[in-house]
Amino acid sequence: MQLKELSRQAGISAASIKYYLREGLLQPGRSRHATLAEYGDEHLLRLRLIHSLRDVVGLSIGKVRTLIQLIHDPQLDFAELLGKTQSLVLGYDFAETKEHPLTAAVVQSRSWPDVHTDARQGLNAQLSQMESLGLEIRPDLLESYAEAVDAVARQDISTITDTGNRDQAVLTVAVGVHQYSTLLVRMLALAQTSASIQAYGTAGRSEAGRS
Repeated sequence: MQLKELSRQAGISAASIKYYLREGLLQPGRSRHATLAEYGDEHLLRLRLIHSLRDVVGLSIGKVRTLIQLIHDPQLDFAELLGKTQSLVLGYDFAETKEHPLTAAVVQSRSWPDVHTDARQGLNAQLSQMESLGLEIRPDLLESYAEAVDAVARQDISTITDTGNRDQAVLTVAVGVHQYSTLLVRMLALAQTSASIQAYGTAGRSEAGRS
């Protein structure tokens, strides 16, 4: 297909597509002559990835560029690519953080791989911040959280397979991490509110009773 048709199918303006081409975010089309190039399904998928990263996940052009560079990095294996995608989506940018004993304990109790990752650094940083705020972190509560998210994580990962199409894998992980993380937080908020109502009562009306 030519640029006009690519724009129509992708739902993205020709000007934006030309910008992505100039920035190296979108691979060039197959040249037919000096002023004509043809594009295929791989270009549609890349545009879908860029659009999702920008408009759904909210990443900057700089972070989109970083992620696309990772996609094309032959030294980065599939698991590392998924981990880096998660880090960019969640905004992980931690300096070296001292290992928190509760992190080590929960990794051991859940039989998670005992390796250094951005996600592990994220938990270390979060636990340290909570302690600095004077918040109590009970090991039994942390274990309960770990058990719950372990089940969720295994379900999430089961939907991702290494088919060789790294654009599709990154798209699935990036959008999934963003949306399901939000879903998990909001479900937790509803559960906490429900537990509070059950414990202390409420003067409000039930949703079913509203008209």
